[in-house]
Amino acid sequence: MQIDIKGRNVPVTVDMRTHVERRLNKVARQVSDLARLEIEIFKEPNPRVANCHVAEATLYLKGVTLRARDASPEMLHSLNLIVDELARQVKRHRDKLRHRREAHRSAEREAARAAMRAASQPSL
Repeated sequence: MQIDIKGRNVPVTVDMRTHVERRLNKVARQVSDLARLEIEIFKEPNPRVANCHVAEATLYLKGVTLRARDASPEMLHSLNLIVDELARQVKRHRDKLRHRREAHRSAEREAARAAMRAASQPSL
């Protein structure tokens, strides 16, 4: 999985990059190597907003795009929140695909059984 981290008027430190990559290991194992993740971090300019550190993530998979956006008082906490949200979304997407595959296989098996029953019965 290719990971791009961009900062909008916020420096992206090496510590942040390594933290995000370490946290995304579980997600990276579940998606294709061709998947692309873009993370954008920025700080809200309004001083009255308590949750001013915002992190947005967009994960491009084959046929689907997953997005997550979270804000908190600290940047690393915002990054942790979006990683958790992406992990939930990827798991849900994989479960949905697995369920569709299993339903398709069971329908094929049932059709094959019906064809076998029809072929084994003598015609009148």
